[in-house]
Amino acid sequence: MLAVFPELCTGCRDCEIVCSLRHIGVINPERSRIRVLRDVFEGFELPLVCLQCEDAPCMNSCRVEAFYVDERNAKIVDYEKCIACRRCIIACPFGVNFLDPVTKKPLKCDLCNGDPECVKFCSTGAIRYITAEEYNREKIKLSSEKYVEAIKQEES
Repeated sequence: MLAVFPELCTGCRDCEIVCSLRHIGVINPERSRIRVLRDVFEGFELPLVCLQCEDAPCMNSCRVEAFYVDERNAKIVDYEKCIACRRCIIACPFGVNFLDPVTKKPLKCDLCNGDPECVKFCSTGAIRYITAEEYNREKIKLSSEKYVEAIKQEES
């Protein structure tokens, strides 16, 4: 799974750059399959990427069956079949299928055939390609570290 650890994201947006470069051959974050949501008022960065849902609403909403599931269980758009109706974009409960401003077709993470570029270029480890078990262990570890830090802050 492509796991996101927003507490580690610095907002560099390298993930957006390498994604668009890998998929369309140009640096254009508007055509990336990952986006970094920035909230300047709250001071956080959140990488948004397809969660590859088990019962994928995007895939289930496609009336022309332009999706297929690959060996990694990634839900992939077959752009030859896609008619750009945008139903998959609307159906995504997480808002992580984006519209390509050029082709007007959906931009959806395909996990880069099991070797995600965004992961390779994320210098902080905010985006990782790991198992669900590894994700759970890492979240527990990060939560524990935050808790210990909070206790230390209270004591000083």
